[in-house]
Amino acid sequence: MTILSFDEDGVDVVYEGTEFRLEKELIEEAIGKSYPDVTDHEVLKIVEKNPSLGGEPRRVRDILNSS
Repeated sequence: MTILSFDEDGVDVVYEGTEFRLEKELIEEAIGKSYPDVTDHEVLKIVEKNPSLGGEPRRVRDILNSS
């Protein structure tokens, strides 16, 4: 199971027991969008090769506003 924790500067990730950070700039470069417009599904695709995507994708902007 992969855990993504979003904040204004990037995402803290726990993947297969390993914790690491994806900085906002790296995510923007990898996906080609501004960080607030990136979705959780797009970030998950950076981390996992074939992620199990459930539910509707949520933009970082919406995730941060709901916190």
